[in-house]
Amino acid sequence: MERLTEHEEKAMIAIWLTGPGFIKDFMNNMPKPLPVYTTFASTIKNLEKKGYLKSEKFGTAIRYSSKVKEADYKKKFMTTVVNDFFKSSYKDVVAFFAKEKKVSADELKEIINLIENPEK
Repeated sequence: MERLTEHEEKAMIAIWLTGPGFIKDFMNNMPKPLPVYTTFASTIKNLEKKGYLKSEKFGTAIRYSSKVKEADYKKKFMTTVVNDFFKSSYKDVVAFFAKEKKVSADELKEIINLIENPEK
């Protein structure tokens, strides 16, 4: 699975939020400022070429849907980040965010609870 550009990731997030749809549908879930329609359409075509999307024709329109699950992309991307920047240590990832004050003590308690009680 190839890493996506920032624009491609934003497009995929919009697609995952929308589900199968048309380019205009996906634009409704894009962050502001909205991309130019033709630029966004090119991004969608690139995502299809990379194997992230599949398409089907409906008359003159093309409906796109994701071939890659959001969870699968996140898992692959996060594993790469942890391996490349944190020497494969998830503990170091959590410590980094704690030191950067990006995660609170209450959130860490929730994480510990998830670890201790994975079934909930």
